[in-house]
Amino acid sequence: MAETEKQTVAVWKFSSCDGCQLSLLDREDELLTLAEHVELAYFLEATRATVEGPYDVSLVEGSITTPHDAERIREVRRQSRALITIGACATAGGIQALRNFADVDAFTSIVYASPDYISTLATSTPISAHVPVDFELNGCPIDKRQLLEVINAHLNRRRPRIRGHSVCVECKRRGTVCVTVAHGTPCLGPVTHAGCGALCPAYHRGCYGCFGPMETPNAPALSRRMAELGAEEVDIVRVYRTFNASAAPFTTESERHEHG
Repeated sequence: MAETEKQTVAVWKFSSCDGCQLSLLDREDELLTLAEHVELAYFLEATRATVEGPYDVSLVEGSITTPHDAERIREVRRQSRALITIGACATAGGIQALRNFADVDAFTSIVYASPDYISTLATSTPISAHVPVDFELNGCPIDKRQLLEVINAHLNRRRPRIRGHSVCVECKRRGTVCVTVAHGTPCLGPVTHAGCGALCPAYHRGCYGCFGPMETPNAPALSRRMAELGAEEVDIVRVYRTFNASAAPFTTESERHEHG
């Protein structure tokens, strides 16, 4: 990192499991090096000490699921020179976006004894649906090395070096045999953004789509292949409705098979 005056970094949590924040904390040695160059001004997962904004870079984890979330993200955006969303919740609504395909009132009436006290939105939406975002980092959770690259890039005001290819490229690079070709295993690798290192295929499992859609996914072609392998319409709907259910390409394809 270039020798510059210390810049301020803030890390914010919205509706999420905290996994992406933990990915940053899990870098340990690299985080100590980062702290030599920046001031962690707001990061409640790591420390209660806070510094008032504005901030040079804000990392935002989590989706917008309550009216309070919607108000707070606008204030975070106002205080941030650069706003980076990290993880499937912040970039695509997360697993909680499954509510977008159902009736939230019906859920709350079943789960809560007094649903009138629950303040929630009918949908779970990504941060970009509410405020301008400078960069989206995919993953559930995010890749720790990619996160450090994105932070470094924005602190030094350069473009992050994050590739946009699919998980299939990662399989080829590590010499992993294609699980679909070799075993007929359904796999979302052809339409999923790289970043995990093709972890699941390396253990003879199909990709679950944790890193969301790649830049130009051909989901209809993949769905046809899944059908050829014996997947029924309900199975195809389900594979697209996991961690990134509300990502546009996955939503479109799941709805096509739900109503097709």
